[in-house]
Amino acid sequence: MNRKRILVLIVVLLVLAGTGYGFRLWNKGAKESPYISVPAQKGSVTQVVTATGSLSAVITVQVGSQVSGTIDKLYADFNSKVKKDQVVAQINQDKFKATVDQSRANLLAAQANVVKAKASLDDAQRTLDRNKELRKKDLIAQSEFDTSQANYDAAVAQYEVNKAQVGQAQAALNQSNVDFNNTVIRSPVDGIVVSRSVDVGQTVAASLQAPVLFLIANDLGKMQVDTNVSEGDVGNVWVGQDVTFTVDAYPARRFRGKVLQVRNAAIMVQNVVTYDAVIGVDNTELLLKPGMTANAEFLVSRKEDVLKIPNAALRFRPPASERQQAQVDVAGQATGGNPSGGAARRGGGNSGPGQGARNREGGVNRQGTVYVLRDDKATPVRIRLGISDGSNSEVVSGDVKEGDQIILSMGSQASATQRRFFGF
Repeated sequence: MNRKRILVLIVVLLVLAGTGYGFRLWNKGAKESPYISVPAQKGSVTQVVTATGSLSAVITVQVGSQVSGTIDKLYADFNSKVKKDQVVAQINQDKFKATVDQSRANLLAAQANVVKAKASLDDAQRTLDRNKELRKKDLIAQSEFDTSQANYDAAVAQYEVNKAQVGQAQAALNQSNVDFNNTVIRSPVDGIVVSRSVDVGQTVAASLQAPVLFLIANDLGKMQVDTNVSEGDVGNVWVGQDVTFTVDAYPARRFRGKVLQVRNAAIMVQNVVTYDAVIGVDNTELLLKPGMTANAEFLVSRKEDVLKIPNAALRFRPPASERQQAQVDVAGQATGGNPSGGAARRGGGNSGPGQGARNREGGVNRQGTVYVLRDDKATPVRIRLGISDGSNSEVVSGDVKEGDQIILSMGSQASATQRRFFGF
């Protein structure tokens, strides 16, 4: 019995000793590599330019009133579908009817004055003709003849004045009819009422400018997104470029469109310069509504099955304990081996039409230095970089191959959580 207990005790001691020795070896091995590294892998790299904007209808018409008055009737409301020349509102017409009647009466009076002036002219003509004959026979004085001539000339002038007054009265009547017709407000286009700004009984004043009564979108099946692209990214945006965007109403859905315009007018807000890139969107499902905020991504370049490394590796520098490492560090910093900022994001491939040379200037010819874990040592490697998606960069050339352990940081500066963050 004692012999069995001794054997069990010996086995337990051996197991504990083996476990302790293994743990010691594991702990010693972990301490031998003070770096956090990830393997270089192949995959896709997509370079995009991000911007925010707002949705709007391609054609939006403001329907206003050219005359002042009180809204008498409304024939359209929010979301009403209207046709061109359809009546959407009417202003009270009583005052305008009275003005038309008055203008018509003034025209009739002016026409009567023309008739009266014509009669006076005819009478002055007859008197002048008679006095001419009498003057030839020396039966009247010259002064009497001159008086008849003056009366005739005055009658002619009055007749012309009265005819002009008829024209003025006719113009006033036409203006009154125009104002009367403008009391009936019609839709200028086919579309849908997006906004209504008045109610029945409300008075509108058109003295300075036409008040807006309705906002009509011509066709909500075709919409556009006006985005604010920063001046640093506008070089990677061109007409016809593919764009995807999301809206808060449908966060799990990505909508697609194409760039229609890159407007040259700069927009400056607090010394920040942006440019309006207009995106055309198909909205046949009518899911998108005017005014929605869109988070857009302009596809600059996309490459499949390329060797890529994390941008964090390009920022890593080991302690300069040796002169050679220090010299490599200085050389790497002098050539600008940090593409993780805006330049890396704006650099690009050559996927867009006519964009190859421009994007190559920003990204394809970039140089960098990474440290590869070889024989448990940080070995500097010079590489040439391609496009970047902000987190990873394409390796175009250099002594790095798939599976090489790329150092991200010192072991005391990172954790397993960081490894998961970089997606390796």
